[in-house]
Amino acid sequence: MPSVADQVVGARAKVAADGARREAPAISSPTAPAERELRLDLFRGLALWLIFIDHLPQNLLTWLTIRNYGFSDATEIFIFISGYTAAFVYGRVMLQRGFVVAAARILKRVWQIYVAHIFLFTIFLAEISYVASRFENPLYTEEMGILDFLKQPDVTIVQAMLLKFRPVNMDVLPLYIALMLFFPPMLALMQRKADLALALSVGLYALTWWFDLALPAYPNGVWFFNPFAWQLLFVFGAWCALGGAKRTSRIIRWPVTLWVCVAYLLFAFYTTLTWHVPQLNYFMPRIVEQWMYPIDKTNLDVLRIAHFLALAALTVRFLPRDWPGLTSPWLRPMILCGQHSLEIFCIGVFLAFAGQFILAELSGGAGMHFIISVCGILIMSAAAWVFSWYKKVAGKSGSRTRTADGDADLAGGGA
Repeated sequence: MPSVADQVVGARAKVAADGARREAPAISSPTAPAERELRLDLFRGLALWLIFIDHLPQNLLTWLTIRNYGFSDATEIFIFISGYTAAFVYGRVMLQRGFVVAAARILKRVWQIYVAHIFLFTIFLAEISYVASRFENPLYTEEMGILDFLKQPDVTIVQAMLLKFRPVNMDVLPLYIALMLFFPPMLALMQRKADLALALSVGLYALTWWFDLALPAYPNGVWFFNPFAWQLLFVFGAWCALGGAKRTSRIIRWPVTLWVCVAYLLFAFYTTLTWHVPQLNYFMPRIVEQWMYPIDKTNLDVLRIAHFLALAALTVRFLPRDWPGLTSPWLRPMILCGQHSLEIFCIGVFLAFAGQFILAELSGGAGMHFIISVCGILIMSAAAWVFSWYKKVAGKSGSRTRTADGDADLAGGGA
């Protein structure tokens, strides 16, 4: 997305040329604020919707999510946008006010996300426990992964505060906390030697696979999203925001790049078809299967990265920044959800369990699945509209500070 990168890279070049730390007009001028990148909000909101639908039991809308047509899913979209927007928002702060202030802003946001995670954890446990006891169905506690909490609540709460214990569907926030916690030094290096920072990230990713680096989880196992591996996608997003997107734009426009991306997406689509139609395995060479499986989501398999990059390349190629559809009222709900992603993510977790409960108790079939999915999306959209409305009526006092801190939420800040 060259237009965003140009502002940050141009500002950095101006500071270097002047030989002093000055505010760059494209970034800091109060009369000419940066235009918000609606494509980021659009796909961030899309990722929230897809995550909600994927957290529900299998239903009609589940077949519309991208995980059924390739190796990657909404998580890759989320983490990439997180790195991109976090680098843009806090990169401006670091350029204008230095490393210490930017690091303090980032750590403040980490604390806010951590508090949101603990709040979500507490309310989510209360929701599951109430439903399980009210309807005398202990399977809810086992299915949602809180059985250990009921056995040893004191130990489990401490482990939850250490981000080691997480119920089902609550793995994204701890991953984002871990990535943001170590982001300040990476951002400082990336503003000076972006390629070196990306190379170090690739090196850590390789070491993760070579030495099985992971963070322990409670009561056993490791984090579902290994931050040592997923940091690569986060850092790559930051690299794109700070000039990488502009440098790769010419490669994306090559005709051969288009055909390579299309070919890989077709290969991924056919592979996922074999999971649902086993008869198609006859046409899949055995040596390819042995090389390809298992496609590890925990450690961000290379096949998943390649699938996301192919989708991203086609998106950038065919969805320009000035696409008229971005101002369409039909896409407005999705964009609003993307602009308030932390709150909408938390609401989506609650709604996903509520939907599971309704489907388990009523067994309404495909029609009920569809109604619950649509109602959940409508509730998330309505909540996003309320948050947006409240933000407008709350006034604009101190809005520049809130933009730098508040917009860098679960998926990073908007431009």
